[in-house]
Amino acid sequence: MVGSVTLSIKNVPTEVVERLKARAVRNARSLQDELLSILEAASYSPPIGDLSAFVARLGLTTPSESAEMIREDRDDPLR
Repeated sequence: MVGSVTLSIKNVPTEVVERLKARAVRNARSLQDELLSILEAASYSPPIGDLSAFVARLGLTTPSESAEMIREDRDDPLR
């Protein structure tokens, strides 16, 4: 069973609260659910294997190869 803890954040600027409320509305969530979603996403660190698989899917093998791809796109953006 997963437990839970109550957190409290003090002295949040009104502007930040208003932006968070607007974000919650856009995502059809309560402010509480939106904040929990943000915290869950911020707390996730992908395992090194996931990062390694992502790099493999991109087909990159060396840092210079990725720099070369960026340079080619910059030189000819319509390719």
